[in-house]
Amino acid sequence: MNYGSTAFLLLVLAVAVLSAAVAAMISFGLARWEGASIPAALSRSGVAFAAALTLCLAVLASLNR
Repeated sequence: MNYGSTAFLLLVLAVAVLSAAVAAMISFGLARWEGASIPAALSRSGVAFAAALTLCLAVLASLNR
């Protein structure tokens, strides 16, 4: 299998974005369950999205070597 193909790269990036979005939704739900306001919960979910996406892309970059 050619791991350098464009279709494979797009598939892996889509999986990374979707998993980061799931992490953000879970973070939002937990923040609201804790009693945080909607802007505070959105802020927490944004931080969780950025952290998850950064982690996924760092792992992908290290696997590319």
